[in-house]
Amino acid sequence: MTTPDQSSLLALHQAFRDELVDAGLVILGSIPGSFGRSGEFEAIIDGLNSAISRAAGDLAPEVLRFPPLFPREAFERTGYLESFPNLTGEISTFTGDDRNHAALLAAREDGADWSHFLTPTDSMLVPAACHSSYPILTGQLPESGRTLDVSGYCFRHEPAIDPARMQAFRIREFVHAGTPDQAVAHRSEFLSRSISLVQDLGLEVEAVPANDPFFGRAGRILARSQRGESLKTELVVRLYGDSHDGTAIASGNYHRDHFGSHFDIRTANGNVAHSACVGFGLERFALALLRTHGLQTSRWSQHVRAALHL
Repeated sequence: MTTPDQSSLLALHQAFRDELVDAGLVILGSIPGSFGRSGEFEAIIDGLNSAISRAAGDLAPEVLRFPPLFPREAFERTGYLESFPNLTGEISTFTGDDRNHAALLAAREDGADWSHFLTPTDSMLVPAACHSSYPILTGQLPESGRTLDVSGYCFRHEPAIDPARMQAFRIREFVHAGTPDQAVAHRSEFLSRSISLVQDLGLEVEAVPANDPFFGRAGRILARSQRGESLKTELVVRLYGDSHDGTAIASGNYHRDHFGSHFDIRTANGNVAHSACVGFGLERFALALLRTHGLQTSRWSQHVRAALHL
């Protein structure tokens, strides 16, 4: 496999982005990685959610939906700030008086920086849908543990031309907290179901060991450990051909007792719970379908259209 230089890869990203815009599937925003979605694009997302629900249905997970906001106190307990400070999003707002407001408007009028007039709030932007579930799992779990179906908009500050690397995007995740064996079994089962679902929709997918993009020198050590111990597996589709490493549309993660320790989640016998999640990047999944089957959903195969209720 040959590796394209950066300019060639950017050209591939931009060409796909422009094709999506020209087809009316996405609306290009002025901020890199910010896109509006058309009704046709949202119909694919709706179909994917239905197909994912059917794939998980007999396991009867608890269904929970969360906003894209997360309390700062809980965010700090996830460990995200230590590992991914460059992806973090914080909510700030104006809390001053009339005098401060006048100064803010004057700075804006002069074209000066006015951001220092804003004060951080107690809310952060959620980087992963599963994060919102851990505070509600605090305490003792039943014997079988708990399995949650969670979804919502997420944010990661990584502006890019690649339409598969949006700053605001949706994740659908299946989280389990319980014993180590239960968590590992959950990841294995849902990864297997996920591969079957992706393949049934006509995508060529590969399950590969992976690591998160941890920040800095210490992050490189964490990344090697995560990959070496097979804690993360990604389901990869080659959006840009064999010359590109591929794009992850889903992943399965075994957290060990990380969230159990940080959120005081206990098994039925009182031990610190282990957790695992398997999640789909819904926009990426939709983009993989569009890239594979074409930009006109009316021309997709009857099987795929029926599976997604299109």
